[in-house]
This record gives sequence, C-alpha cells and structure tokens, in this order.
Amino acid sequence: MMKINNFLELKDFQKIIIENEKIELDESLLSRVNKSFQFLKEFSKNKVIYGVNTGFGPMAQFKISDEDTHQLQYNLIRSHSSGIGNPLPAQEVKACMLARLNTLSLGNSGVHESVIYLLQELINRDITPLIFEHGGVGASGDLVQLAHLALVLIGEGEVFYKGERTSTKEVFEVEGLEPIKVEIREGLALMNGTSVMSGIGIVNAYKANQLTDISLRLSCAINEIVQAYDDHLSEALNGTKKHYGQQKVAERMRAHLADSKLIRKREDHLYTHFEEQEKVFKEKVQEYYSLRCVPQILGPVLDTLEYTEKVLENEINSANDNPIINVEDQHVYHGGNFHGDYISLEMDKLKIVVTKLTMLAERQLNYLLNAKINEILPPFVNLGKLGFNFGMQGVQFTATSTTAESQMLSNSMYVHSIPNNNDNQDIVSMGTNAAVICRRVIENAFEVLAIEAITIIQAVEYLGFQDKVSSSTKELYDEIRKIIPAFSNDMVMYPYLEEVKKYLKTM
Repeated sequence: MMKINNFLELKDFQKIIIENEKIELDESLLSRVNKSFQFLKEFSKNKVIYGVNTGFGPMAQFKISDEDTHQLQYNLIRSHSSGIGNPLPAQEVKACMLARLNTLSLGNSGVHESVIYLLQELINRDITPLIFEHGGVGASGDLVQLAHLALVLIGEGEVFYKGERTSTKEVFEVEGLEPIKVEIREGLALMNGTSVMSGIGIVNAYKANQLTDISLRLSCAINEIVQAYDDHLSEALNGTKKHYGQQKVAERMRAHLADSKLIRKREDHLYTHFEEQEKVFKEKVQEYYSLRCVPQILGPVLDTLEYTEKVLENEINSANDNPIINVEDQHVYHGGNFHGDYISLEMDKLKIVVTKLTMLAERQLNYLLNAKINEILPPFVNLGKLGFNFGMQGVQFTATSTTAESQMLSNSMYVHSIPNNNDNQDIVSMGTNAAVICRRVIENAFEVLAIEAITIIQAVEYLGFQDKVSSSTKELYDEIRKIIPAFSNDMVMYPYLEEVKKYLKTM
C-alpha cells in the first residue's frame, strides 16, 4: 500500500499502474484539500470567480445565479462528454486518474474531499472510466477526455470493469460506491487540466525505456554476430564526446558484452604485421554505421527520454487547472496552467527519437538480411534451401512499412494549433493527440524490434555462436527460442511475431 501525500515520482506511477499497488491518502493531504475547499466556499461569496458563478470560455461574461451554480457544473460535464474513436487503454486511464488525484490534492483547486476519495477507490478497484482517444485540443486542458472521467465520478457514463464495458451506475451498485455531489467547481476542476496527456505520456515513457534497453541489447548481439572490434564502445573514445547519453549507452553495451567470446580487440588484428597485410584487406577495418555508431544514435534517445521524464514529473506534481486557489495568499488567481505545451513538445520529441531507434533497428535488420553486405550469412538469414525457402524475407516488408509509418507520424503536433471555441482558445497544444500518436510510434517500434530479435536469433543459430555470445545475448536467445524454434522450412510467421512482441514488453 502506497501512501499518497505530496510529490509523486514516475517510479511511483509504475508501482501503481504497472504493478497494481494500492494507494491510501495521507491525513495531511486531506487537510490540505479541505482547507482549499473551505477557503473557496467563503471567498467566492459576492465575487466574480470564473467557472464558479460565470459561464465558461467565451461565455464567461455571463453571470450565473446562485441557484444555478451547481447545475452549471453538471451541464459542463455532460455537454463535454463528447469524445469518439478508440477507448484509451486501461493503464493510461489509470495513470490519468492518479495524475488528476495528485494535482487536485495539492490544495490549489478548491474541490471537495469526496472527489479525492472516489478517485482513490476507482484506482484501487481497477475501475477505469471510458475515455476516448479523440476529443481534447490540450489547451484548456484535456477538456473532453477529462469530462468522461468527471462523468463517471457523478455516477454516469461507462467504465471498464473486470474486462467488460459496463454502465457506471451498475458498477457503483455492485461495488457499493456513491457518486460525488458537485459542490462549488468540481466539474471545472476535474476537466481543466493536463492529466490525460500526462497519463498517456507516463506510460509512453515507461515503454520507451523498455525499447531503449531492448535496442541496446540487440545492437550488442549484432556486434557479436559480426565479431566487431570493441574500440567504438570504449570509454576512451566515447569520453571524448561530452554527451551523457552517448557515454551511458557505451557503458551499458560494454557491460552487456563483458563476457562475450566474439568481440575483438583491434590491436590483436589490425595493429600488427602491417607489411604482411594484403593490399585489399579481407577483414573490414570499420563496421557500418548501424553497428558502429550505436552510442551516438541511442545516446540522444536516452537523453531525450530522461528530460521527458523530468517534464512529466513536474507536470503531475503541478496545479494545472484554472483558476488557481491559493489559501496562503487568500486569493484566487486566473491564468492558463491548463495549457499542455510542455507535454505536447515532449511527446513530439519522444516519438521522434523512438522513430530513430526504429530506423536503427530496421537498418540493422537489413544488414543481417543482405548477404552482400554482411558476407557471413545466407540471404535473408535463410536456414533452408536457397531459392526454395524464404527465411526472413517476408517479415522484412513488415518492418520496412512499419518504420515508414513511424517516420510519417513523427511530424509535429506541437506546431499544429487550430483556433476554436469562438477563438477564445486561439492557440492550443494538441498535447493529447501528440501523446496518442507517440504511443502508436512506440507500438510500431516493438513490432520492428520483434522482427529484428527473431532474425538475430536465427543468425546466431546459423553461425553456431550459442556458446560464444555474451550471457546477455544468450539469455535473449534462450527466451526467444522458447517462443519460436529454429526453422529452415517456411512457416506462418505472424503468431510468432506477436508472441515475441509480448515477450519484449515484459523485459
């Protein structure tokens, strides 16, 4: 059981979202929420407060009478529950709920504690609201997507419960849960924020970390297959470039390859007996870039991911609705903390580097499949009869087309603002769109890496290197061989691709 108080780290999200750890609310958190609620209740009397006694957006100029203020919040929630498209995956919705709980718990939103309690129960009981991919423009927050969350909290809409899409009312009856009763501004406070794009972003970052590690391990394995020289991984060489990511990737590769019997030292082969060498060297002096430049290619991926995680962590621990309630100053501040540009930009950057990682995998795959350039493997790593069997020829088309899709998807959402809301929202972030597209690029990467992984294992098989590769590569070999046997005859590949993809996601 994890106690929620103030600052949540991404590793906390991992424990709750991925490992299903339960949460409990700290007393100091509840005290903070109650102080904020009581202050707003008193402060809003006889004052014009946006979203409390005014309309919303361009209709903020309309005063709302006291007897209509509660209904105003219900109207906002229901009218904006207008998403469409595919439902968000359960992990992303759970991350969104935790992010919303955390930001509302900071005491800057003036919500009733019942909101916090019900969010806690939904998270702990794995009840995930139906939230659609399409809807929000990410500027006045994730208005449409968060409206679907708010809709569930008032006991309406639909949820996913025990694998089924079910009405909220039915699930609440089964679980003995009570909907919240809107008090002052619960509708606006729940909807006005960046928690959906942040929730998707957190899951994206977790998966991007997995991809980086997998790509690094596969890059090590392919260097073993060609018996590459070790100087391009050396601390001496990579230390001359002052980028943390590059140095870290090289360090991790050296660790993975420490017990390999295949990686060679240049001084043992090319720095001796120069006069005895042929005029045309039989052995390659340097490998192709996709093998030799892995630290320089994956280094920026690692650096970008680290910064993205920092931005995500800042966002989920920030007040990101409007207006902001400040009990200490005894004031209510109007502004634009709901704007999602920070997340939007990071999701664009993350999908770009994941696409580059995918491109690296596709080029490494091509190297293995093209006998004319690797000069050690049969065409398409075909372990059967050349001309009669096809080896990995068919799956290369899938890897190439999937990589091409990611390249196209890597165009920026951050710079694609479209004014709307009677031009009140005249520049927006498109942050949730950016996060959803980033997720698609990440899924594509898992598919391409699955194809590369099978090809590497087939190459190890052909060369008989099972007992010479590093323990890291041998572990990968053994696990994938449990899924797909060594094959020389052609067989239907798609079930194996899916299973290897699932395995990579558990690494």
